[in-house]
Amino acid sequence: MEMNVQPINNSCDFRNIKPAMVDLPYPPTQVSGKNQRYADLLSIDYCGQSSEMSAIMQYINQENKLAYEKCPFAKIILGIAMSEMIHLQKLGILICLLGGNLNFTVRQSNGKQVMWTPSYLKTPETARKMMLVNIESERVAINQYKMHRNIIKDAHVNAVLERIIKDEEYHIMLLKSLLEKL
Repeated sequence: MEMNVQPINNSCDFRNIKPAMVDLPYPPTQVSGKNQRYADLLSIDYCGQSSEMSAIMQYINQENKLAYEKCPFAKIILGIAMSEMIHLQKLGILICLLGGNLNFTVRQSNGKQVMWTPSYLKTPETARKMMLVNIESERVAINQYKMHRNIIKDAHVNAVLERIIKDEEYHIMLLKSLLEKL
């Protein structure tokens, strides 16, 4: 007995998606000098629990889940993920310039190094819960960047952090807009 199975087609076209970010240039990615303490702080933003690495993976997971039934949502989520990738790249350069290491670990206060893990991700199944988790994650990221900015006494690093914060605030606005459409 032969079954006639029709393929399921996802017509969500992602070819023209651009990063969802504020229309402002980034400051030059430079540092005043090497500083391991600053590199360690930025490593938290790079690959800690609340980090660009976690945000990227969380958003890509959501984009995959939303692409079939909520294509317009998926496109915005992918644009946010692309913006987070730019943040990851900027932080990576800063960490290297500061003399740090990009090995996906965060140095804790006790000196122990902890590697990034997918267990940091929040993976709700409904679009509404996704948006709520994302808004909260962006708020946590903003607060963490502000805390690090207050500790770091390098104007060059802080200028990049300030610019990243602007994108994160923009992401909250986009996510709230999506939430209102649900």
